[in-house]
Amino acid sequence: MSPLKPKTNKGRLLRRVRKRRVKHISVLPSLVTILNGVFGFIAIVFASKGAEAPQQESHSYFAMAGYTILLAMFADMLDGRLARMSQSTSSFGGQLDSLCDLISFGVAPAFIMLKLLETKLELTAVLSGGLLHRFIWLAALAYISCAAIRLARFNVENDANEAAHMSFVGLPSPAAAGVIISLIIFHQEQVPGLDFLVYLMPFVTLGLAILMVSRIRYPHALNLYLKGKKPLGYLVRVLFFLGLVVWNMQTALVLIFGIFAAGSLVRWLYHKAASRWVSSPAPERQALGDPTSTPQAHP
Repeated sequence: MSPLKPKTNKGRLLRRVRKRRVKHISVLPSLVTILNGVFGFIAIVFASKGAEAPQQESHSYFAMAGYTILLAMFADMLDGRLARMSQSTSSFGGQLDSLCDLISFGVAPAFIMLKLLETKLELTAVLSGGLLHRFIWLAALAYISCAAIRLARFNVENDANEAAHMSFVGLPSPAAAGVIISLIIFHQEQVPGLDFLVYLMPFVTLGLAILMVSRIRYPHALNLYLKGKKPLGYLVRVLFFLGLVVWNMQTALVLIFGIFAAGSLVRWLYHKAASRWVSSPAPERQALGDPTSTPQAHP
């Protein structure tokens, strides 16, 4: 009899893969999730056509790319709701959602921003010796990298419990994409001649990349405002933003996404400054003009 062959690492790996093979999936939530990625791909196609189109036609293509990202956001909100309503959440659905999010909210916004700036600032890039062009590429690559890190970290740290979904650690990638595409839509349809916004976009993109991988807490807007009983002020805020959308949707998009991205950052900076102020020694606070640190006169 021939001696038994030792088990190889390859054989163990194959058995482990077979044990974890996906056997059942939720069809409807998965289709909506894939639709999210499809919209992201369509947005990239629109941006490519905008870069190749004449100047008078490129505005519509870049705006359509931005609106397509908004459709991807709607699909991203809908797939999770469908999975939770049907009680069919799974690890497969979470991984598929993150892959599609990377296309729609990572690659697509960076590509749209890159193509828009390349068409607008082509002459300036030539005059600057290519430094501006390299900086735009750096901003786009940093955004894509941080979006991938943000989504991978969310997959590792995510809790399946719905009660744990009231806030996010770091700026969510859909919100970061919303800031970029809202500025693009606003520039293309409201103020096409205001190139100041175009110059700002690489810096905004870099800032959003940092916020995505930060540890700043951001609220889950839908759960915060629409789920359960809320104070009357929440209804007033929702009605205010809905009124903005009806009045001027392009301006409303910039305000909604901008306030969401900057609000938690400003709150975090305020708490940091307040905690440092409280923990500073009394003589230092007195030198800075804090009336509460004035020494009492002893009799």
